Amino acid sequence: MTDDTLVIPQPSTVGESAYQKIRSDIVFGRLSPGKKLKLDRLKADYGASVSTLREILNRLHSERLVVAEGQKGFEVAPVSISNLREIAALRQLLEGRALEQSFRAGDMEWEGRVVAAHHRLARMEERMAQGDRSQTEEWKRYDWEFHQALISACGSKMLIDNHAAVFDKYLRYQMIALSYRGDIAANEHAELLECALERDAARACEVLTRHVAGGVEHALATRTIS
Repeated sequence: MTDDTLVIPQPSTVGESAYQKIRSDIVFGRLSPGKKLKLDRLKADYGASVSTLREILNRLHSERLVVAEGQKGFEVAPVSISNLREIAALRQLLEGRALEQSFRAGDMEWEGRVVAAHHRLARMEERMAQGDRSQTEEWKRYDWEFHQALISACGSKMLIDNHAAVFDKYLRYQMIALSYRGDIAANEHAELLECALERDAARACEVLTRHVAGGVEHALATRTIS
């Protein structure tokens, strides 16, 4: 997996560790949209030098997770309805294409990955449905892992990497809105699993379109994004 994914490998340097932590804090909403990223505070919070932090913020700026304000420094990228809709459309495009390729090429090992990832997600969705919101981040990690497993046999590292980057931006909106759709989303995940096992890419793309569109509308209904 790449640094754009939510399952993060052990960092090899202090700078890489700080990058991963800051990026995760942005994606999971711990650093809120528009928050000023002051170097002195970041140095204390993440244990990296000012020069390293500048490099990290420029890297995150290139990923459009951070905004550079000229001489004013950096801040966490803002959110907007139009940006959410654009990200959702791009996710549908990339994930739909990857699903088609993955369903054609997937073998028994791929099926095993998909089934295992769905099992973990479904168990967490059951806990969420019972009112347990103590592991929201873990729930979204399992959500990411399931969708990644579905496309993991597509044969294109570039497609997987680009999908992961877009998925993270979509996830950021979900975390900001604390968007949980209950049985609707869980049933859509179950449908996607069924489609994978039946190699029904056309139906899977239809379910995905409904799944992402529903997530967008539910997030907007919380009125936390304007």
